[in-house]
Amino acid sequence: MAASGERARSLELSQLRYAQGPCLDCVGGGEVVHCPDVDGAEARRSWPRFAQQARDHGFGAVSALPMRVREEVIGALDLFREAPGDLHADTVVLGQALADMATIGLLHERAVRGERLLAEQLQAALDSRVVIEQAKGVLAERHGWAMEEAFARLRGHARDRNRRLAEVAQEVVSYGGDLL
Repeated sequence: MAASGERARSLELSQLRYAQGPCLDCVGGGEVVHCPDVDGAEARRSWPRFAQQARDHGFGAVSALPMRVREEVIGALDLFREAPGDLHADTVVLGQALADMATIGLLHERAVRGERLLAEQLQAALDSRVVIEQAKGVLAERHGWAMEEAFARLRGHARDRNRRLAEVAQEVVSYGGDLL
């Protein structure tokens, strides 16, 4: 969640806290939600706590625009206004364009973060595989075991002590630890 100011941030949080408001309806339905008067009967009926909070924060109207990619809605862009009234059609178009650009930015950041996480996981798996292979070699040489037996004993030792295989292998390689 991001907000342009403290009043808007506080109102966004109240929507989450009370599980009601135009933003949540927008995300749930994937459609634009306009509330031209937070003091009106419809707003008080639909979102009683949100409407009161909006009035308390000095807002008179709100519109929620979906942030979507194809059919998936990932959030909403709320436009709070101090004065009650309808949002001009040109402003809706501009707001939706901003919501679309923000969606692209969020999805790009999510993809980059996912790629980075995958790369880190793959590197960790490779690193642990290298140290396991090194430990197998140390144990095989030290005890005259075949590589398969060294691995079976290394794995069995880790399993019997409820420890990670890579952790036990690191001890064998780094500190000359033994399994006997």
